[in-house]
Amino acid sequence: MLKENNMLDKEFKEFKDLVFYAKQDILKTRYEVQENANMELIKLYFRLGKIVSENAKYGNKFIKDFSIALKLEFPDSTGFSTRNLSRMKKFYEEYKDLSNLPMALAKLPWSHNNLLLDKIKDLNVREWYAEKCFENGWAHSVLDHQIDLQLYERQVLSEKLTNFKNKLPIAQSELARDVIKDPYIFELEGIKEEAIEKDIENAMMERIKNVLLELGKGFSFVGNQYKISTENQDYYIDMLFYHLDLRCYIVVELKNNEFKPEYTGQLSFYVTAVDETLRKEQDNQTIGLLLCKGKDRLSVEWALKGTNAPIGVTSYEVRNELPKEILDKLPTEEDINKHIDINNDKCN
Repeated sequence: MLKENNMLDKEFKEFKDLVFYAKQDILKTRYEVQENANMELIKLYFRLGKIVSENAKYGNKFIKDFSIALKLEFPDSTGFSTRNLSRMKKFYEEYKDLSNLPMALAKLPWSHNNLLLDKIKDLNVREWYAEKCFENGWAHSVLDHQIDLQLYERQVLSEKLTNFKNKLPIAQSELARDVIKDPYIFELEGIKEEAIEKDIENAMMERIKNVLLELGKGFSFVGNQYKISTENQDYYIDMLFYHLDLRCYIVVELKNNEFKPEYTGQLSFYVTAVDETLRKEQDNQTIGLLLCKGKDRLSVEWALKGTNAPIGVTSYEVRNELPKEILDKLPTEEDINKHIDINNDKCN
């Protein structure tokens, strides 16, 4: 009977593997078809923008007449309004001097491109946001929100707030740097200025989708007040996550006051505790993330030099709840964990 059950388990695992590979193939093919179609549309709009730009001397009447003519020729097509033709003109004039449109922008939907063109002046920053769109699957409204929250400035300019470069292998260090933002902005409902750490933590648990959006791609929530025990003592980690891309646990400690050097000692202890009790052979070294209400950057740099654990220190802000139209477009924590489960099944 036991042998029969083992055979059934093996067949079920093999079947799950087949489903996984088929799913990945289907999703990849769908993505490539959509991506190629989108790129061709962007190229078309660029060429139409060239026509409009070169005939701009005739004023708005040309755009209006051109719009009417295209609508008559293609009555079932959308996208040929005077407003959209004006956007094509702007798009062409912005990128006409480049030998090629950057690939990240060429693959991005038209609405996303217009948003970046309107809000971001620096081409390199536009490319950065475009790449983040693909990494995280951001809808137009989510991209708009991230720009408003100055994600680029908060993430790219926060490198000195970690010791990852010296404490982690190069490949993991480069990925881990993308985890850090300064500050993190958590949009939670009903939090007052004088809220204590427990109030903020509880609100974060109630709004875990908001928290996962701000933390970024790859985070999966494991638990809060996660208990780690020695023979005579219990310790409680504020929040514990697992990061799919980094393949490691991330310990998050929350402090509702200014940074103090001794906080890195406590967090280093928790990182070691997770390594000793939870980390498996296939997991990378655990990382610590300390979120404080405020910090002195020099104090942080000095404190990080005195610890062997890989730690990042940053500040956080609490704002009103994330708008519903954005929240509805995010995957749930359960959806993210399902994705992690199927990938873990594949690796086991």
